Amino acid sequence: MGERFIEVPYGMLPADTLAALLEAFVTRQGYDTSDTEQGMGGWTQQLKRQLESGELLIAHDLETQTTEVMTLAQWRAFGRDLADDEEEG
Repeated sequence: MGERFIEVPYGMLPADTLAALLEAFVTRQGYDTSDTEQGMGGWTQQLKRQLESGELLIAHDLETQTTEVMTLAQWRAFGRDLADDEEEG
């Protein structure tokens, strides 16, 4: 698998791009947007806090040229460790 995935710091993304990635994650995970008073916006705010705390991250797949939000468990399932990226950067 090598260097297929890289972590993208969420702070480097334009606000509209980050919002679109978070909305795609909500949809892909099957979250019920009626669970929060603010609908999709409520979920994206919760997910942004999880990005800030390190529970979620944004990964770019160099093979497929796609970028998506992942849980830390998903990232590790791809055999990656956050320390690996810090050493490379």
